[in-house]
Amino acid sequence: MTPEQLFSILNLIAIAGWLPLVFLPRMRWATTVGPIVVPFALALVYTALVISALPRSEGGFSSLSSVSALFENPWALLAGWVHYLAFDLFIGGWEVRDAQRRGVSHLLVVPVLVLTFLLGPGGLLLYLAIRSLAPNKQPFVARPVE
Repeated sequence: MTPEQLFSILNLIAIAGWLPLVFLPRMRWATTVGPIVVPFALALVYTALVISALPRSEGGFSSLSSVSALFENPWALLAGWVHYLAFDLFIGGWEVRDAQRRGVSHLLVVPVLVLTFLLGPGGLLLYLAIRSLAPNKQPFVARPVE
């Protein structure tokens, strides 16, 4: 399998974790399977990529030029991308669960999720701004949809 093929597969897996957060946020599995199990699986792939790619890569983490050299290896670059996929999805899940506990309308959270998916920290920043304006309600207890 090539790095490009694995890239496509992992992107589809990540999107499968994001879609329930956007469209089915009140389903218990949508806030657990997608944003917890999928990042866990991505973390396993990430770890395997790092173990296999970094020893064969030039560069390192001591300077921007070293990081650039490190990511010239497509497998190391893919590991970096998987890092983003896993962490952004995990944060998106937290945003949805926290918004539910605080009584924040899901309509306000959807643009946050899109921004978190596309620009990670930008979405988190927007959510933290929205969160600062929300009342702190009692913890939300998800009920299964019947």
